[in-house]
Amino acid sequence: QVQLVESGGGLVQAGGSLRLSCAASGLTFSRHAMGWFRQAPGKEREFVAAIGWSGGTTYDASSVKGRFTISRDNAKNTVYLQMNSLKPEDTAVYYCAAVTREFGVVTTSTYEYGYWGQGTQVTVSS
Repeated sequence: QVQLVESGGGLVQAGGSLRLSCAASGLTFSRHAMGWFRQAPGKEREFVAAIGWSGGTTYDASSVKGRFTISRDNAKNTVYLQMNSLKPEDTAVYYCAAVTREFGVVTTSTYEYGYWGQGTQVTVSS
């Protein structure tokens, strides 16, 4: 079955950096657009960034634009989220997800993502 396993979360001071990784198995990774979402306590899950199946297209939420960068390595079946200039409001559980349809377009909609990881906690202290 499809498995998405996130890693790289942790505790960091404001202004610091973290790099999240998401290793995928059980699907033809290079055919699926991927996304990162986050959910803070008491809030709805929100879109962070997405990348097309070839890596040629990316899209970032306005709240992270210029600070976060999504990338992928199809040879390693892994998608990354480089997070710089972290702020306390970035504190959340971060989830990676795969668009259900092969060769699907980059999307911000959670409904298009059929596969989800278990999440990794990111805590930014002030």
